[in-house]
Amino acid sequence: MTAPVMPLEFADARETADLAAFLARLLHYDRAAAVRMQAGGGALAVFGRPPSFEVLAIRTARLTERHDFDLTVSAGELLESLESLESQEPPVAEGTGTGPGALPGAVTGPPWTGVLPPRGGWRELPGLPDPVALREAVTTAVAEFRARDEALPEARRTRAERELIGREIWSRTVGSTPLPLRAVHAAQSLGFLRPVPDLPVALLAAGSWLRLRTPFGSIALRGRGDGLGTLAVSVGTG
Repeated sequence: MTAPVMPLEFADARETADLAAFLARLLHYDRAAAVRMQAGGGALAVFGRPPSFEVLAIRTARLTERHDFDLTVSAGELLESLESLESQEPPVAEGTGTGPGALPGAVTGPPWTGVLPPRGGWRELPGLPDPVALREAVTTAVAEFRARDEALPEARRTRAERELIGREIWSRTVGSTPLPLRAVHAAQSLGFLRPVPDLPVALLAAGSWLRLRTPFGSIALRGRGDGLGTLAVSVGTG
């Protein structure tokens, strides 16, 4: 375990719980996951990259004090710190802040941590289906993958063959937008595309970046032909 370097206090206990849930989902896909944290003023942005989806996932939270830092930490250690906040006694009232928690020390992050979306210049794109249609598209795609996988002859039921099927399905775009279905799948799997009434969902673009935004978090990725590993370093808040 690395030593904590500073205390961190969240303005809303619900946001703390949501951030903890986000980290738990990242760790489900990668037990050794790292996250990049950027704080500016009273806001915190946490970036992760679940390997199954090839996207960046961004979760934000409000802080009780102004901070200015940019570091990469272990997702597991950060989750432990958040869980210690949630278990504080007496219980924290809903909608109120948490006590201070230890921010883990910095670690050497994977290459993607140097490649983040731009801070500004985002514009909204038309043609995104409503949230219900987006969730239905994911459900349909999952069912199609399972059906095609089950239909494979035994000799072709290999990891490579399954990856080909998955890549073909999840690279399809949604509505009249350039957003690949895998980004929607990631949003749903990470708890960003929740089945709540009148959920505001938007598709934004900045240069070759796309961002699917909901109140619970964002999914960002580069457009066709731009791999995450080939980008110039930039920073953003999500």
